[in-house]
Amino acid sequence: MKHNLNRMNGIGQTRKALRPRPASARRLQSWKILVLVVAVMALASAAAAKDIALVSNKSNSLPEMTIAELLKVCKGQMNRWPDGKPVTLVMREPGSADMKIVEEKVYAATAEAVEEIVAAANHSRKDRPAIIIAKTDQDVIRKVEATPGAVGLVDVYSITGAVEVIRIGGKLPLEAGYPLHGN
Repeated sequence: MKHNLNRMNGIGQTRKALRPRPASARRLQSWKILVLVVAVMALASAAAAKDIALVSNKSNSLPEMTIAELLKVCKGQMNRWPDGKPVTLVMREPGSADMKIVEEKVYAATAEAVEEIVAAANHSRKDRPAIIIAKTDQDVIRKVEATPGAVGLVDVYSITGAVEVIRIGGKLPLEAGYPLHGN
């Protein structure tokens, strides 16, 4: 009777829980944790794969750009658009997660090299900066919206109706073959 009473009170289970588990059970537990960690990392990696959109001030008349033209804008080598407005690029901080795609696919440079390019581009401009660095995608959108002649680089899911999306190489973000698609 005492034996059954102990089981009902949970004492038997407490003793069982305190017993060391066999090595095979511990290995199985380790494998389960490893598989879970790998799955979480794979999902995080898939979530990080995103498209970066080129957006424009609505007063600009830019339906499309080539990747070579985008590179010129990103290096501050294009001063004016065909309609005469001054060119300004607004983008996130070099080295940020959102800029990795641009650093790799447009600049083909490290974050440090991009910072040097930005500094050199802005140094050569007297009337207004060639490249403006913003803290968030929302800041990029706001600055592009408020600056005639401005274009910006943002995560595709940050686009609002305040700006126009520009095709790069004939493709829009999320289309197959879009040049600023994340890996």
